[in-house]
Amino acid sequence: MSRLPQDLEARLTAAAPAGVEYSAEPDQYGVTVAWLGLASAADLSPVATLLKDMGARLSMITCTQPSVPEEEEEDEDEDNEDGEEKAEAEPKETPKAFGGTPLDGTSYEIDYHFDIAGDALTIIAYVPQGGSIASLTPLFRNADWHEREMMELYAVKVTDHPDPRRLFLDASVDGAVLERLIPFSTLVNAASTKGLWERLIAGKKGAA
Repeated sequence: MSRLPQDLEARLTAAAPAGVEYSAEPDQYGVTVAWLGLASAADLSPVATLLKDMGARLSMITCTQPSVPEEEEEDEDEDNEDGEEKAEAEPKETPKAFGGTPLDGTSYEIDYHFDIAGDALTIIAYVPQGGSIASLTPLFRNADWHEREMMELYAVKVTDHPDPRRLFLDASVDGAVLERLIPFSTLVNAASTKGLWERLIAGKKGAA
């Protein structure tokens, strides 16, 4: 039996006037897993405030930059039924997330994972490139590190964060590192040259 309030969807809908997509189902262990997509990232704060008042706990925040959805393959016949060549295909419209954020490979999906009396609720918000989202740190103190990490790994602006300092990366490293192809060893300042590894291997052979 779900431990989520029976009127949870109605309460969340009232807190997010721009619109929501809600679904919930129990998993194989009897834990109800619910998902709430926000049409507008601006509704995150009132929704989070509602959850705070309900006694929910923030478990984690994850941020990704979804790739452009793959297009469905079309029939490759070059002639139509009348034997005429097909006209040039019209440019396809950029797919959009719920609420209208373009899924063009530059937007962000931010997921806020909450625990409510043992059941799980994930709030999904989309932020376009150059956009921003409100900090939840004033409501949930453990959002602090998640949001600071998100700001330095991606070009996501988190507004009203009480302490937006770098969390991991040195100030000399440009931000938004996960939007560029950089070896992980470089990110953690542990890059090793080929020569170093060769010396280590030679040392092991010599010791044998």
